Amino acid sequence: MTPRKIVVIGGGHNGLVCACYLAAAGLEVLVLEQAASAGGGCRTEETIPGYRFNTHAAAHNIINMTSIPHELGLSEMGLEYREMDPFAVGIFEDGRRVRFHRSIEATARSIAEIDRGEARAYAAFMGDATPVVEAAVAVMQAGEPPLVRLRGFGIALARTLRRRPLQTLPDLLSPYGSLLRRRLPSDLTRAPLSAFAAHAGAGPDVIGGAFFAYWQAAYHRYGQWHPVGGSQALTDALVARLRSSGGELRCSAPVERIDAPQGRVRAVCLSDGTRIAADAVVAAIEPRSALLDLLDPPLTGRVASDLRAVHRSNAVQFVAHVATTALPAYTDSRPGDWNGLQSYVDSLDDLGRGFRAADAGHLIRPAPAYAFTPSALDDSLAPPGHHTVYLACPAAPYQIEQGWDRQGEALADDLVEQVDRRAPGFRSSVVGVEVRTPEAMAQDLRWPGAHPMHIDVTLDQLGPRRPTPALASHGTPVQGLYISGAGTAPVGGIAGLPGRSAALRLLASDS
Repeated sequence: MTPRKIVVIGGGHNGLVCACYLAAAGLEVLVLEQAASAGGGCRTEETIPGYRFNTHAAAHNIINMTSIPHELGLSEMGLEYREMDPFAVGIFEDGRRVRFHRSIEATARSIAEIDRGEARAYAAFMGDATPVVEAAVAVMQAGEPPLVRLRGFGIALARTLRRRPLQTLPDLLSPYGSLLRRRLPSDLTRAPLSAFAAHAGAGPDVIGGAFFAYWQAAYHRYGQWHPVGGSQALTDALVARLRSSGGELRCSAPVERIDAPQGRVRAVCLSDGTRIAADAVVAAIEPRSALLDLLDPPLTGRVASDLRAVHRSNAVQFVAHVATTALPAYTDSRPGDWNGLQSYVDSLDDLGRGFRAADAGHLIRPAPAYAFTPSALDDSLAPPGHHTVYLACPAAPYQIEQGWDRQGEALADDLVEQVDRRAPGFRSSVVGVEVRTPEAMAQDLRWPGAHPMHIDVTLDQLGPRRPTPALASHGTPVQGLYISGAGTAPVGGIAGLPGRSAALRLLASDS
């Protein structure tokens, strides 16, 4: 029997994960990627001569909470991870340092060096958060239909609520800013924890954002991981696995149209006029772009209306790649301080102001900021004795007053200055800076609004409601058309779960 021909649109990590599962099942799979190389936001490039930087994703956490790397045998394809421990350090401008280790007990000891009461409060918060996170991860990775996942999470969560039912439910529905103010005494722990929570693209005032603060427990439970060679290593391993299973990847192949006459997928048409017949298509790109722009005829009716109504904030990420002759020389530093995220958020209020300003199209100075220094763990990324410093602002506006042409260099300089105030002499170690504005990322990656998660990660757009309840199963009203990617269930980030779930849905429909 001739294998069914499947076309996957989008060579980001979710599209590649999906393609690997389909190819392993014996289907004929072709992945089409608009860029010159695969990976999407999971790429590593020599953006400064001699220095290799992750273009967007820096740490791989959720995928290492799943069985995907094992199921696809990615270590056999050369993928190696190194743990970041401590996974974060709060680098306060006033000289205080708080280290967040994989061990909650070791973290509490670090906090207790400054405030014993705060250490007890943090440990108690993580104790309450851990079972919630474990329930979410167990259900999230199960690969079951959305309603089954939701029921499973509800059962698992109910078990965790027995100790504090009247407090935990309201906590989960609150903004993470108010949750942190209730559970933690001061910015000693609130501020660096909020820097991690901001990775969801949500500010501390967003209703229902509390889960992003609970997620801190996931780093204690499952660790935080650096792929040796940078994020590109995951992409390369997936491409190698795809090809070893008989699948094909074609880059520089932007899709112009998905042909679906009479409600059935027939072909994918490229911008150069090439028409590729397909029995099924998985669109592993932003879901509105796939179903409302590329699909011909486009989706209509209530499903289309609900999809048009999904929301995406104006606050996204700004990144500066900084090549240096040394790691930031933080005062009172200790071995390991450069392993994970280095938070420069001094107060939760500062982060909140940053997100509110970004939503309005403005920047505040100093901007909320954090750093990763992956060359501290991986000497393949820089020349001997040199380093790569990845500086980011999680609350930069996509649409900004006066435009990014006038603001990009100034914001990069602001981030460098924040490091220099915490690590005197850092500026003199800088040998190159590459600015990646939201505007540039949107053009390069074809991310509408420069949003790495495609759409906001909020309670109404998470899990069985992502991107909408009708589309969370990865199927669509069009026969043979499926969706995947960061904007689909269960969540965005370096997870691979949307890719695997879409593949399982397609295979189940084919059986």
